[in-house]
Amino acid sequence: MRNAPAVALDDVTVAFRLGDGAAYTVIERARLTVDDGEFVAIVGPTGCGKSTLLNVVAGLLSPAAGRVVIYGEPLAALNRRAGYLFQSDALFPWKTALENVAIGLETAGTPAREARARALEWLKRVGLGTFGDRYPHVLSGGQRKRVGLAQVLIRDPRILLMDEPFGPLDAQTRQIMGNLLLDLWGADRKAVLFVTHDLEEAIALSDRVVIMSAGPAARIIGDWRVPLARPRDIAEVKLDPAFHALHRDIWHRLKAEVVKGYAQVEGV
Repeated sequence: MRNAPAVALDDVTVAFRLGDGAAYTVIERARLTVDDGEFVAIVGPTGCGKSTLLNVVAGLLSPAAGRVVIYGEPLAALNRRAGYLFQSDALFPWKTALENVAIGLETAGTPAREARARALEWLKRVGLGTFGDRYPHVLSGGQRKRVGLAQVLIRDPRILLMDEPFGPLDAQTRQIMGNLLLDLWGADRKAVLFVTHDLEEAIALSDRVVIMSAGPAARIIGDWRVPLARPRDIAEVKLDPAFHALHRDIWHRLKAEVVKGYAQVEGV
């Protein structure tokens, strides 16, 4: 549907059945829209259901109530307009970087020669043009993330779902990967839902920051627009007074929920 949001969550509730037969509500009545080309970060306490929300948008999990609408069409199966970058590597260890990037095209019917030529172009775009013959075990963590990003983007999804994609990386590599992501996104603005525990990362990357309450029955309790000009550099944008003002505002609302979330994890 023309001008429809890329993603719309309409009172989405997610519940799981426990071993004793009782129902556990993870997310309750979540309402969220992401416009086409918009970068939205989701932040919340540990265990609040951020990843669960991404799985619902991906079509990997059906809500107990409410509905998911993708570009104006109710989602009833796997969301084929979305690409998903997980926290853990999704690379085949027996395939080279080039083969890992090409495989998504090959399984969709693209001739192998064309798929590998396009894969090489994507490896160049993520700064690994000379690493096509390397296997995952000889690549650094940051290099594997670059391959994973190319693996997802080569299929040209309209929606990009990212679940703590840079979480395992050191601070410097995270900053480099953040800038690479912004460069790639700026060239072809896809709708992005980016889950992170890092509030600074969320603000530096996104157009909007959405926060979730502690669970169970976690809710979306805040939605802030990021008033920082683009293009951005991760290191430079963190020196902007507007960045610090927004960080204080969001953290004031988020802090109590983070404390609740950790108390639940620790059994306090």
